Amino acid sequence: MLKNIDPLLNADILHALCAMGHGDEVVICDANFPADSVARQTVLGRVLRLDGVNSPRAVRAVLSVLPLDTFVEHPAERMEVVGDAAALPAVQREAQREVDAAEGRALPLASVERFAFYERAKNAYCVIATGETRGYGCFIFKKGVQLAPDAPQKN
Repeated sequence: MLKNIDPLLNADILHALCAMGHGDEVVICDANFPADSVARQTVLGRVLRLDGVNSPRAVRAVLSVLPLDTFVEHPAERMEVVGDAAALPAVQREAQREVDAAEGRALPLASVERFAFYERAKNAYCVIATGETRGYGCFIFKKGVQLAPDAPQKN
């Protein structure tokens, strides 16, 4: 057992998140997402699983150890609702709260059109599939760096 590590983060997920470099992306997806087929095309090449966990809870766990990229405009993104890009389903509002809490500030999730999301996911470092049964519980996070307190940052 490790101290101060969210117990949802198993060894495979911790290894993948640690192995990612600055600018690499992780996908957290719902149970409806084609996780296995997409994950086969990622850097890791296989799906990581958090069955029985909803997407917002998985987001909280991952962002407890993963710094978001401060050098890009949108380090946190969501799959947009087909036919209504501005819609924010409950699952996305809940995930938004987790992102804001992890960052200690408001960091709006940018939207990515559904098929563009699938293509982006194929180029991610890894895909973490959750047990989320609600649609549109799919997110992409770009890894940043853990900067020293006196290092310059773009906010």
